[in-house]
Amino acid sequence: MGRERVQRWGQRTLDLDLIAYGDLVLPDLSTHARWRNLSLEAQIGQTPGELILPHPRMQDRAFVLVPMADIAPDWVHPILGRSVQQLLDALPQAQKDDVQALQ
Repeated sequence: MGRERVQRWGQRTLDLDLIAYGDLVLPDLSTHARWRNLSLEAQIGQTPGELILPHPRMQDRAFVLVPMADIAPDWVHPILGRSVQQLLDALPQAQKDDVQALQ
C-alpha cells in the first residue's frame, strides 16, 4: 500500500493487526513476557523486530476484546489461561462502554 512509517502508532493507509493464532506463542515465552510487561513509555519508544503472538497487551484493550468476544468468546489466551470473555469481564466498564458506543 506504499506506507512509509514516519511515527510509531501514526496514521496508516491500511492497518491489519494479527492478535492471536490459535494457541501459538511467538517468538517464545520470555520474549513475550518482556513485551507484555513494558511500561507505556517503553511501548511508545520501541518496536519489536519480530512478530509477537498473542498480542502482548490484548488483555488490556477493550477495543480488541469487545469485537473479539463477538466472534471468539471462548478462545483461551495460551499464556494467561483465560478466555476472551473472562479478559473482557475484567476490564473497567467505562472502557467497554467507550468501544460499544462506536459500534
